[in-house]
Amino acid sequence: MSLSLPADPPRSRSLTGVVEQSIAALTGSSDWFAPAQSAIVFLVDGLGAHNLAARRGHARFLAAAGGRRDVARTVFPSTTAAALTSLLTGSAPGAHGIVGYRVRIPGTTSAPNQLHGWETDGLDPHTWQRRTPLLESHAASGRDAFVVSRASYTGSGFTEATLRGAAFFPSDDLDERVHLAAALAARHPGSITYLYAPELDTAGHRDGWESDRWTDALEHLDASARRLSEAIDPRTGVVVTADHGMVDVPARRHVLLQDGDPLLDEVALIGGEPRMLHLYATEGHADAVAARWKHAEAARAWVLTREEAVGAGLFGPVDEEVRERIGDVVVAARGRFAYYDDREADKRAQRMVGQHGSLTDEERTVPLLRLGAFA
Repeated sequence: MSLSLPADPPRSRSLTGVVEQSIAALTGSSDWFAPAQSAIVFLVDGLGAHNLAARRGHARFLAAAGGRRDVARTVFPSTTAAALTSLLTGSAPGAHGIVGYRVRIPGTTSAPNQLHGWETDGLDPHTWQRRTPLLESHAASGRDAFVVSRASYTGSGFTEATLRGAAFFPSDDLDERVHLAAALAARHPGSITYLYAPELDTAGHRDGWESDRWTDALEHLDASARRLSEAIDPRTGVVVTADHGMVDVPARRHVLLQDGDPLLDEVALIGGEPRMLHLYATEGHADAVAARWKHAEAARAWVLTREEAVGAGLFGPVDEEVRERIGDVVVAARGRFAYYDDREADKRAQRMVGQHGSLTDEERTVPLLRLGAFA
């Protein structure tokens, strides 16, 4: 298989810079944003730039807030755990260590879920995630940092790993979250507020981004973004962005890995997620696994050895302590395909329609929209 991989556009902006640049704007030193008294980073989970452009008639406020060039590139893998950690630490997955949705703990046969596995699998949020969260640094400097998100994320392991140091304000209603964020920014000059909206991603996973349910969620989101723009102090800068985009994968394009499949020979453990697999080979068989997958799946996926993926810079600079977390073989879906380990008893994941994780533009290009003082 050729190592011809999708290239980032020249001078493209990375999601890793969004929070850093928002904080820099508070002192007038940002290269991206105009000076602001306070800043809000409004992260809309699952809102790809391509998705927004295709449904711009249902999101007239957001569509009018920026053009084709108002975009950023998320990290690889384009999955929530990796991307949010990169946003909130300003570092690539190869540095912070969250290199996928499910990642093997080196030397074990355990590949915990990186969003929800902290409590169940004993991951230490202070050491497994290896970089200091930007909001913690901001708060340590004597300035205010806030998180406005769903109540269920209060005190979770992932929250501690990526948002510690910030004061957490919970609400399960998006409009209430928006008004909370606006009020906090107005009352606390010099503050940074992280405002999180997972509703669109939930709708996309369940029914697909081309569904009526996703469109309804987009319309609600657009109205909430308008309300935020109207509620903020004019000196507050707001950036609206996302962790990844989404593609719809119909069931007929599922690649089901079952007992007896040669692709599973010498594969000890499967991590990652359906559009971006980490394959952990039995000792001494990594090259054989890579060759087998490249021969069989080159038309449907980019298949790389760990060394090829690291050498290509897909995970950014990779710290030595992180290297073994990456699969011996990395499989990133090219088209509308998804890979499932059909030996798993729990088939709920196979009911997902909207998916992400791979290298395609649809998954990796996200909006970078400016409101308020940033506009």
